[in-house]
This record gives sequence, structure tokens and C-alpha cells, in this order.
Amino acid sequence: VQLVESGGGLVQAGGSLRLSCVASEFTSGYGSIGWFRQAPGKEREGIACIAIGRGTPHPYYRESVKGRFTISVDNAKKTVFLEMNSLQPEDTARYSCAAGACGGYLDQIVVIRGDYWGQGTQVTVSS
Repeated sequence: VQLVESGGGLVQAGGSLRLSCVASEFTSGYGSIGWFRQAPGKEREGIACIAIGRGTPHPYYRESVKGRFTISVDNAKKTVFLEMNSLQPEDTARYSCAAGACGGYLDQIVVIRGDYWGQGTQVTVSS
């Protein structure tokens, strides 16, 4: 499966961006697509994930983005979105989507894994 992200850019603190992740296919080989980010000098972290190919997917989030970021999926378009609001300079990172697996409790990510990766898109938030 191939994944292509878009929607990154430069935004001022408090602003919003909407990232898109288009998959070449939604298959039974993986159950979820997640968004990850990696800032310079920091480890990559999974921030949001959602099941794909199902009727009522449940989203899961990392604590640091809950209430500000919203992940959604359009199964017909094989696209996963990440709506990011109230962006802060600490959100600056390269954002990538990955197909794999994820699970959580309530709306909190418990496990997230990426098996197939996109190339990423840069998000820069200025203060």
C-alpha cells in the first residue's frame, strides 16, 4: 500500500491546518491508519489513529493533542484526515501517516503501530 500526505505548511500559533493521507488501497492487511510526528531531536510519536474500512470507526488520540486534533476517515475516498486546531510552536514537526494497527481505551491511544509509511509533510508553527 502507498500513502501520500498533504496539507502541511507554515501557520501562526493558534491557527489551523488540515492534513490528508490518501491510501492506494484499504485492505484487510491492516486495520488502521495513524498519524505520527517527529520533531527535530525527538523520537517519533503516534498522535492519532482510526480504524479504516468499517462503518463507525473509533478515533484514539495522544493526550497532548486531545481536544485540538480530530482524525477522521472517508472510506470511499481511501483518505484519512487530521484536522489540527489551536496549533502551538511545540506542534512543529514532520507529520506522517502510516497503515498498521492501533487500539485504545476510551479515546486514549494504548497501542499504535505503523507498517506502511507515507513520505510525510512538514508542519511549522510560528510564535
